[in-house]
Amino acid sequence: MWKPDRSSDQTLYHQIADEMERRISYGEFPPGSQLPSERKLAEQLGVNRSTVIQAYEELRALGIIESRTGSGTRVSKFKWGATPKHTPNWHRYVEGGHFLPNLPYLRRIREVLQKDPTLIDFASGELNSELSPNEEISTLMKEKKFKEYLGYDNPQGYMPLREELVSYLSRYRNIQTTDSSILITSGSQQSLYLITQCLLAPGDAVAIEDPSYIYSLPMFQSAGLRLFRLPVDEKGIRPEDIRALYKKNRIKMIFVNPNFQNPTGTLLDQERRMELLGIATELGLPIVEDDPFSLTAYNGVPPMPLKSYDQLGSVLYIGSFSKIAASGLRVGWMVAPHSVVERLADARQQMDFGLSVVPQRIAAHFLASDYFQPHLEQLRMRLQYKRDSLIDALQKELPGQVTFTIPQGGLHLWCKVIPQVNDNKLFEEAIRRGVVIAPGSVYGSDSGYVRFTFARTKEEEIAPGIAKFAEALRTVLS
Repeated sequence: MWKPDRSSDQTLYHQIADEMERRISYGEFPPGSQLPSERKLAEQLGVNRSTVIQAYEELRALGIIESRTGSGTRVSKFKWGATPKHTPNWHRYVEGGHFLPNLPYLRRIREVLQKDPTLIDFASGELNSELSPNEEISTLMKEKKFKEYLGYDNPQGYMPLREELVSYLSRYRNIQTTDSSILITSGSQQSLYLITQCLLAPGDAVAIEDPSYIYSLPMFQSAGLRLFRLPVDEKGIRPEDIRALYKKNRIKMIFVNPNFQNPTGTLLDQERRMELLGIATELGLPIVEDDPFSLTAYNGVPPMPLKSYDQLGSVLYIGSFSKIAASGLRVGWMVAPHSVVERLADARQQMDFGLSVVPQRIAAHFLASDYFQPHLEQLRMRLQYKRDSLIDALQKELPGQVTFTIPQGGLHLWCKVIPQVNDNKLFEEAIRRGVVIAPGSVYGSDSGYVRFTFARTKEEEIAPGIAKFAEALRTVLS
């Protein structure tokens, strides 16, 4: 984000006025649109409010902006001529459309982290650079000179990556498949988006876990789907609940994250896995299995996915590099019947003509390299250490005030705050103290739950971060 140059000979308010005029002339703020308040702009730019007041006065003198009591400051509609000119009502367009914006909590998390990167981040569900194989990937890029054609690729995905995934899925996930049954996506969310848009219709009923990260994805509501809950206990969902939902609401699809579930970290019990598959096949219901965390199992023995037991093609299996290597590669995959893959590949081609070949090529070489297995072992060790550090800090700072089940894999610790507490007050007070959390209500739970993600946080930040969270909790409860 642009900031004024304090070493410049030009005054700060003149710099701000020039920058705002530039942004207005480029159409970022069209005629009639509202500008940031003086206080908000001052916070964004790191200057005194009086400096912004001077900048706005300069623009008002030029007739570029106008202010009215109670209406704030807006771009003048009549600056460029005496005749009124009508511009589109962009606010109405932004508020329209059927694709819903992110939840307010998620927008707020993104906003504060962009504004202040020094905040301790327990909210972002991704690996930090210390856990990603940056050096290994850099070495592979130097060793494997790029010679491929940089044109549009097969919409189903880069063939060498699909071929490598066949081997990977067999070796690590006990899934037997072919390259024609694999669709490369930009990650789990694109896989879910394609499923909700292409395989389901508005009004369809689907079953999801409760709590579930799916609650944080407005794409399901945007698609007009009706969501029905499958409560998660210490053994995962209870498959028998599916029968009742099917009988009452005629659900058409089941979405599950059975291995180190997000956000609870739960592992679906083996007996329940088989029962789930049995009920799904009996009712003719497809299961969408999202499996991003399995290979993080701290004991080095990843739980097998539902897909590995699927003999009838009932399970659509989703995987991703984001939680085991690097989210920035934007490489995920789906294993599905070929007819489904063709349908979704066609839809994705209409969206973006397929993914870039470059990250797919990197992913293929990394999977095939001698670096992959050692990276997984190192990742598991570091994640377990960070999990233990988080638990130690919670037990030290908040004895008797929080409860949790210790996860055996994944990136998250699901925590219940025992004293009754308001989610929003705790969330905002934590930010004021310098730490960002994900309130449990983001994932559909009742107030008083928190998801702590320890993969993004630096190891040395965990204890201070929990101390700050404890201070925030005590302040809200006082």
